[in-house]
Amino acid sequence: MVLLILHEVSRGFPSPLEVGVEDIVVNLILWLKLAAELTGVLIIGGGVAVTLVRLLLGFSKNRRADYERTRLILARFLALGLELQLAADIIATAVSPSWNQVGKLGAIAVIRTGLNYFLAREVKEEQEAIAKNQNGTMEASEP
Repeated sequence: MVLLILHEVSRGFPSPLEVGVEDIVVNLILWLKLAAELTGVLIIGGGVAVTLVRLLLGFSKNRRADYERTRLILARFLALGLELQLAADIIATAVSPSWNQVGKLGAIAVIRTGLNYFLAREVKEEQEAIAKNQNGTMEASEP
């Protein structure tokens, strides 16, 4: 009964497709996807720039600790950029989730998640190694 009433009432209202709301939503989603992709690319590009500057300054000092810290900084930029790229791919499937796109998203998600996992693990190991080296030099310098 309620469904019949709702059906009769809705006859007077145009559908979202007739109004063009669906096109507006699709365009907003595509803009959001583009913004996420662009942000990810800018973050990775910024990380590369920071890394190059730090490497050039670090080579003049020739210290291994600077190199390891620089690698950690780049890894953090890469991890964040990859997460934004993955978010953009997920947003894209909201617009037209064909099985082909879902399959591609699955493959991309597995690859990017794997990269993020190994980057995070490497960052953790490098941080532990740096902390261990700093503790070792502090203990050696104490009388």
